[in-house]
Amino acid sequence: MKGFARLGLAAALAIASILPSTQAQEAWPTKPLNLIVPFGPGSSPDSMARAVADHASQTLGQTIVVQNRSGVGGNLGTNVIAKSPADGYTFGVSITGPMVNNTILYKDLPYDPKKDLVPLTLGVHQHNVLVVPANSPLKTFDDLIQLLKTGNDTLNFPSTGAGTVSHLAVELLLERTGGKAQHVPYPSSPAAVTSLVGGDTNFAALPPIAVVPLIKDGRLRPLAAVSSERLSFLPDVPTIAELGYPGIEGSGWIGFVAPAGIPADVRQKLSDALVKALKSEEVGKRLAAMYMEPAPTTSDAFRQYMDEELKRWEPVIKRLNLTVN
Repeated sequence: MKGFARLGLAAALAIASILPSTQAQEAWPTKPLNLIVPFGPGSSPDSMARAVADHASQTLGQTIVVQNRSGVGGNLGTNVIAKSPADGYTFGVSITGPMVNNTILYKDLPYDPKKDLVPLTLGVHQHNVLVVPANSPLKTFDDLIQLLKTGNDTLNFPSTGAGTVSHLAVELLLERTGGKAQHVPYPSSPAAVTSLVGGDTNFAALPPIAVVPLIKDGRLRPLAAVSSERLSFLPDVPTIAELGYPGIEGSGWIGFVAPAGIPADVRQKLSDALVKALKSEEVGKRLAAMYMEPAPTTSDAFRQYMDEELKRWEPVIKRLNLTVN
């Protein structure tokens, strides 16, 4: 009987040793979370992250602290996310460049997006809008295409930098249409828009937050949405796909990612909280004010979308022989 008693006690102790870790895992999160934004305060990724974090923190029952780690086109902050402990308490947002295009543009990245990071959910789309100055003789998308096909050496377009979506989307359009135009890179969307309104450049595909206010006040004319579906805030503007060129999409998307190795159940709980926030009316209104369209997905669908983006942009980047380092 004593042997059985000792055996029972040993079993009880073994079970007791397991219970705390199981309960701790089920209790996640038990402390505040850190949300890394690889861009500065007030940037689109920062604004989106804060809008979603406010709602997700209520779902998770813990504060989500936003930390801005800007630099190197988003690579620095994205690397911080990748190298953080994979315990679910640190995650972040990132965009097309650090997650897709920079794997081609940079010879050496300090992280591997596919090995060091796991997708949680796509956050928002910011599909570019193809625009011309209001006083431009170009009235329609077809007018622009016909002019581009003439090979006029004076035609040019601004972008937010070489290798950015605003650059690559136009290059892809030129490739598909056989058109020609000179690329003029600028350091920011406002600078690119200023060049357009001032007459220094002829047309552009730029983020909605940069051009929609000027469309509304009559300084810019929209020709097409660089997307496969019409934009909620410009429902009367046709898409490039509708106009005969499917597959040309230019979205400055923002998505949520976490360090590779995060426990599956924690990853799911975090993803669910973020998706719930993105689907909420409250967050939707805040994003709409910034001309962002919520695009919550499963983690697998987000990974698939990034793979599609790589297939879309890698040939263009290589054809243009674009490199950063």
